[in-house]
Amino acid sequence: MKDFDDWPGYSLDLFTYPEHYHDDIENIYIPHGVIMNRTERLAHYIMDDFRDDNIMVLCVLKGGYKFCADLVEFIKILGRNSNKYLETRVEFIRLKSYLNDQSTEDLHIIGCQDLSFLRGKVCAIVDTGKTMKALLKHVETFEPKMVKVAGLLVKRLPNMAESLTDYVGFEIPNRFVVGYALDYNEYFRDLNHICVLSRTGKMKYKI
Repeated sequence: MKDFDDWPGYSLDLFTYPEHYHDDIENIYIPHGVIMNRTERLAHYIMDDFRDDNIMVLCVLKGGYKFCADLVEFIKILGRNSNKYLETRVEFIRLKSYLNDQSTEDLHIIGCQDLSFLRGKVCAIVDTGKTMKALLKHVETFEPKMVKVAGLLVKRLPNMAESLTDYVGFEIPNRFVVGYALDYNEYFRDLNHICVLSRTGKMKYKI
């Protein structure tokens, strides 16, 4: 595991990205094409597991919006190309728990906190892997029929065995990454790849 965790990622010269971020990112950790292929595979798993159930998709903003949009689109494509169609309805919830590159203890739900539309429904939460335990506790108070979690990233941490993610995109070391809607103080969401933030980038956009 340690050798893999030290892997430096792909050179910036191998892919295209916004040039104004050149000094702000160290490397490209997961290229966009790999993200899309893995997301398509997760859509297959979800189609197989839910079968005839319609699902309420709860997208966690802002970091989860690209992952959610791509995952739902793949589910729709698979449905059109098969004899079963998984009906999906998408709702949104916005969370904030990070200051700079550190996760805070407080989970702030911004906007709608009333999730009563989940009552009695099969719910799929689509997130990027942050703050899931606190969010699940909040969701379960509204008594959904069943809850499954799709997470783009799961970080290798000492308590990883307690992970609550049912559909995992990628398992990564405990590094702060940006791109594909993941941000650092609202910057870097426009990167298509998942990248490792450089020390220069952290200082430049620190608040």
